[in-house]
Amino acid sequence: MSLITARHPTPAPAPEDDTSTTNITTTITTTTEKPVPARKLARGAGLGVLLALLATVVWSGSFVATRDMADTVPPVQAVFWRWIIALLAVAPFAARPFLRQWRTVRRHLGFVALASLFGVALYNTLVHQAGLTTSASNMGMIMAASPVIMAVYARLGGERLGARRILGMLTAALGVLLLVGKGSLAVDFAAGDLWMFAAALSFASYSALLKRKPAELDGLAFLFTTFLLGALMLAPAYAVSLTVQGGFTVGLATVGPLLYVGVFSSAVAFFAWNKAIALVGAARAGVVYYLQPVCVALLSYALLGERLGLLGGASMALILGGVALASVRGR
Repeated sequence: MSLITARHPTPAPAPEDDTSTTNITTTITTTTEKPVPARKLARGAGLGVLLALLATVVWSGSFVATRDMADTVPPVQAVFWRWIIALLAVAPFAARPFLRQWRTVRRHLGFVALASLFGVALYNTLVHQAGLTTSASNMGMIMAASPVIMAVYARLGGERLGARRILGMLTAALGVLLLVGKGSLAVDFAAGDLWMFAAALSFASYSALLKRKPAELDGLAFLFTTFLLGALMLAPAYAVSLTVQGGFTVGLATVGPLLYVGVFSSAVAFFAWNKAIALVGAARAGVVYYLQPVCVALLSYALLGERLGLLGGASMALILGGVALASVRGR
């Protein structure tokens, strides 16, 4: 009856004392507050996992494109043009939100600059540097170490991981180690592999920062600003590379991979990943990132004819099983 009274108020005599007024107010407030439906939460979590999967699949292809450019485009030049292309790709959608939120961006410029450093300038330069001395398959597999770092950041931030998620992460990590070590846990890393571990640390730091993105900062404005700042950070290194190493030949062999990493791996994948972090958090999205070695292996089989074999199939089963186990949300 209190809910009906709240929706259709009628004149009533003044209460005899303050206690009755307090009771009525409490009853109305308690009745009208409703928890968020579990179905809505499940839809949001499902969308977050799908977006993280989309970004992971697209980034898997970028390792193939990066390795393909390693002998023709210097790493810093490749990264610089990647973000120039990404800026042009998102400008029609993000320029207006960026201008509208310019004061908000300025207020949080320190946070945005830090995210630009880890996620745009540093991470991608390390990936392209690694492509000089390691294979695309190794690049994708080693990047699967980043979910472990994301989980550590999440735990340090006070997030409870739960036994199921930890077990799933360990299972997926075991599959990755077996895949990299070709059946052995003793892995001999090349110089490019070490560059990729540094890239994994940088990407995990970027993902952890995303969880703390100010709520008033629009997603597209944030994306555009990080791309812009990242390109500005790379400009001095680009000028040095151009002076010392010279430019690269513009042709289908270089423009095609640059368009892929600029439009899809940067604009599309970063938008999907940022949204996934907002919906499910860095640790849970990071679990989906374990699928990257599987995607890279499948792309290598489809494009390069590399067969997986029995060990590859078993490693994939461990990775997929671990991701499935860790991604399931408890009640």
